[in-house]
Amino acid sequence: MPREIVNVQAGQAGNQVGEAFWRMLLAEHGLDEDGHYKGNDPLQLARVGVYFTEVELSGSPNKYVPRSVQIDLEEGVCDRIRSGPLGTLFRPDTFVTGSTGAGNNWAKGFYTEGAELMDTILELIRKQTEATDALQGFQLLHSLGGGTGAGLGSLLLSKFREEYPDRMLQTYSILPSPKVSETVVEPYNALLSVHQLVENSDMTLCIDNEALYDLTQRSLKVKQPSFDDLNKVVSQVMCGVSTSLRFPGQLNGDLRKLAMNLVPFPRLHFLIPSYAPLYDPKAKAYMRQNVKDLTNAVFDRANYLVACDPRFGRYLTAATIFRGKVASQEAEQAVFDLQRKNSAQFVEWIPDNVSVSLCSVPPVGQTQAATCLANSTSVQELFKRTLTQFAAMYKRRAYLHWYTGEGMDSMEFSEAESNTHDLIAEYQQYQEATADEDEEAEYEYEENAVGGGEYEEEQVAEGEYEEQAEDVEYQE
Repeated sequence: MPREIVNVQAGQAGNQVGEAFWRMLLAEHGLDEDGHYKGNDPLQLARVGVYFTEVELSGSPNKYVPRSVQIDLEEGVCDRIRSGPLGTLFRPDTFVTGSTGAGNNWAKGFYTEGAELMDTILELIRKQTEATDALQGFQLLHSLGGGTGAGLGSLLLSKFREEYPDRMLQTYSILPSPKVSETVVEPYNALLSVHQLVENSDMTLCIDNEALYDLTQRSLKVKQPSFDDLNKVVSQVMCGVSTSLRFPGQLNGDLRKLAMNLVPFPRLHFLIPSYAPLYDPKAKAYMRQNVKDLTNAVFDRANYLVACDPRFGRYLTAATIFRGKVASQEAEQAVFDLQRKNSAQFVEWIPDNVSVSLCSVPPVGQTQAATCLANSTSVQELFKRTLTQFAAMYKRRAYLHWYTGEGMDSMEFSEAESNTHDLIAEYQQYQEATADEDEEAEYEYEENAVGGGEYEEEQVAEGEYEEQAEDVEYQE
C-alpha cells in the first residue's frame, strides 16, 4: 500500500518549481507527458501511487494523474502550464486561480484575495485526500518573498494543521536571497511567513535563488542560468527526499521517519538541502564517483541550496539518502568517518546524529546520487539577514499602509519580529550547549541540597510539634 503525498503548489515560484518536479517524476516512473506508461522496469510502477492516481480508461492504456493542486492569484502561470507540454497531464479542475493577483502583498494572500479562494481549495484537497488509502502528508511549494506563495501559502498551512492535525506538513520554501532582491517588501513577506512556518510546518526545506545561481554557474558550468536550470536542481532534491517512499530500498525513510530523526525540538525544523553529484555534463567521463566522495560532497557548502555557511554553526542532526548500488556498510562507514574527522561541527549531546537511507533505484541518467537534509544552527544566518532588513524598514513604518489597508494589524509585525528573535536565540542556545558532565554533577548537587533543606524543615516542624505537646501536658 503506497503512503500517498498530496502536492500543493502556490504562486509563481511554486508552480514553476512544481512543473520541473513533475517532469522529473514522469522520467523516473517511465511515464510520458500525457501520463501513460512507456517504461520497461516493473519497479517504476510498484509504488507510483505515492504521487499519482491511476485512472482506468476503457479501450486505451491506464493514465496516471498527479495528486496535485495548482494555485495562483493571477492566471498567467497556471495558463502557461495548461497550454504547455504538461497541460493534459493534470486534472482540469485542480487549477485554482484568482483574477486580481496579490501584488507582492502578504496581507492580500492571507486575509483578502487568498481567503476568498480558501473554500474552493479545501474542497479540492478533501477530494484528493478521500481517494487515498493511507495519506502520508502534504508538500507545499512556495516562495516567501511574494504575496501568493507567502500569504496564501501560510494560510493553507494553518488550515491543513486544523483539518489534518496528524498528517505530515513538509514545505519547500524559497527564501529571499542575500544580495539579489526580487521585490522591495520581501523582508516583510518573508518574516510574516516564517512566523507561520515556525508554528504550523513539520519540516521546512530552505532554498534560495542566489545559492542556486552559484551552484549552477560553478558546478554545472551554465554561464547565464535561467529559472529552468535552477528549478531542475530543486526538483532533483525533491525527488531524492521522496525516493524511499516511491521505490524499494535496503533502508527506508519516509517523511515521518525523516522528521523524527531530523527535528530534535519542534520549532527548529528549518533544514538545509544539498545534492550530489552536480557536474558539467561534458565532464561526466572524467568524474570519479564513490560513496565517500558523495558523502563529502553533500556536506560541502558549495552544494548547499541555501546561502549560509555551516562552519559558523553546528549540525544538530542530518539525514543522508543514497540512491543506486550502494552497500549499506560502505555508506554508514563514510558517514561515520566524516563525523569523526569533523567532530567539532556536530553537537556531542546527540550521539549518532546522521541517519542513512538507501534506495536501489538511481536517478535517470546517473548510477549513484545522494541527497542530504541538514539541521544546522547556521541556518540562523538566513533569519538574521532578513530580520535586519525588516527592522530597518519597520522602524520607519515604510510600506506599512499597504498591509494595514487590507485589514492587518501592525501588532502582527511586532509579533513576527519577536518570534524570529526567539528562534535565532534558540538556535544560538543549542549551538553553544555542551554535554559536559560537570553541569550534570552540579545539577545533582543542587537537587540534593534542595532535598536536604526540605528534610531539615520537616525535622524542625516535628521538634516544634513535640515542644507544643509538652507545653500542653505541663499546663494540665
